[in-house]
Amino acid sequence: MLSPLRLAISIVQPTEFALGVLAIAAYLDFLIGDPWGWPHPVQGMGWVISHYSQGVLKHWKNPIIRRIAGIILATGAIASTGLIGWGIAQGSYYLHPLLGLAIESILLASCFAGRSLRTAAETVLEPLKHSDLETARQKLSLYVGRDPDNLSDSEVMRAVLETVTENAVDGVMAPLFYAIAGSMIFHVGALPLAFAYKAASTLDSMVGYQDEPYTDLGWCSAKIEDILTWFPCRLTVITLGLLSNCLPEIWRICQRDATQDPSPNSGWSECTYAVILGVQLGGINYYHGIPKPKPLLNTPLNPITPDRIHQAMLLTRWCFLTWLSITISCWFLSTQFPGNP
Repeated sequence: MLSPLRLAISIVQPTEFALGVLAIAAYLDFLIGDPWGWPHPVQGMGWVISHYSQGVLKHWKNPIIRRIAGIILATGAIASTGLIGWGIAQGSYYLHPLLGLAIESILLASCFAGRSLRTAAETVLEPLKHSDLETARQKLSLYVGRDPDNLSDSEVMRAVLETVTENAVDGVMAPLFYAIAGSMIFHVGALPLAFAYKAASTLDSMVGYQDEPYTDLGWCSAKIEDILTWFPCRLTVITLGLLSNCLPEIWRICQRDATQDPSPNSGWSECTYAVILGVQLGGINYYHGIPKPKPLLNTPLNPITPDRIHQAMLLTRWCFLTWLSITISCWFLSTQFPGNP
């Protein structure tokens, strides 16, 4: 008889495959990330979301109808994306176990944005090394929504660090959390839940705005993404606090500063990194010429520098490896203590 732990982490394919998928996907993301110009699952999600949204906004003006359409969009896109991920994985394993392992690993790697975040940060920081502020601003505009034209060197680096620390959760740690959770659920696997979360994140980034015309259409998408990200975000905060040995300070300052952020998650993520690095994030950002203040996070003990941005990315990598190592260790212990028949 299987022990409860081994039964919990068994899926339709062998447990060793589930762990192999996680390990291979993590390595693929670290090694190559998302090669520029290659097809990506998010592109397919974005195409569906965009066409549906434009159709709703064009044909319906009533706020209630838009809210109903937004609920259909959010629940339908998330559920169908998870089912598609499950179907692809199961179909691949049915054809051949190694084919299933390869396809599921590649698709799961596309859910992690660790390498993409590092590449984006380095793309913006490289011109700054040569005092080419104009090129750095142009590169930054590819990754953030704020107006880059009048940003100073320090403001460019703040924008990079805020992007790296905010997306550490929804782009890296939350997809890993749901991949691990899926691996622990019988007959699910790592890919479907990670795919479903990626759909929620994509929905939030495309329609989850408080401004028109997405106020009603994107309300449900934003709420679902907030809910799905809440626990992985707090778990990331705790993990980083333990790794840096300053969890009490992080929690205290997050309670003071991060709670002022309108997002229940991004403020906590950014504030955690700010405390560890001894920098201050937040302030006034301009979007299409309109100033939008964000709460100041932490006390500015140190300036934001490229080295501290790289340190933030290294912290994310260590957090990622910590969760992965704990998952593998739990499986290993379950094989050593399988339980009594």
